[in-house]
Amino acid sequence: MGPFLAIGLIVWFGLNLMQGDRGLLAWMRLTREVRAAEATLAATEAEKSRLEHRVGLLKAEHLDPDMLDERARATLNLIGPGEVVIFAPAEKP
Repeated sequence: MGPFLAIGLIVWFGLNLMQGDRGLLAWMRLTREVRAAEATLAATEAEKSRLEHRVGLLKAEHLDPDMLDERARATLNLIGPGEVVIFAPAEKP
């Protein structure tokens, strides 16, 4: 009876080691989720930096006339006489 009990306990602990809530499979899944979240964070921070730069170009302290002209034309949907509009692919939001 003793050897069967010992084998049963070893099997039970082995299964929990692999498939339990804090087992190896759960640890590997959480590691993948953390990597994906870190990649999303890096992409979001890069987008935030890009947008902060564009907003900085529109601040009154150092207004970029080209940026102001671009935004005004895009917002008002206007072009000047004799200008040609070339549509570029839209930026991702």
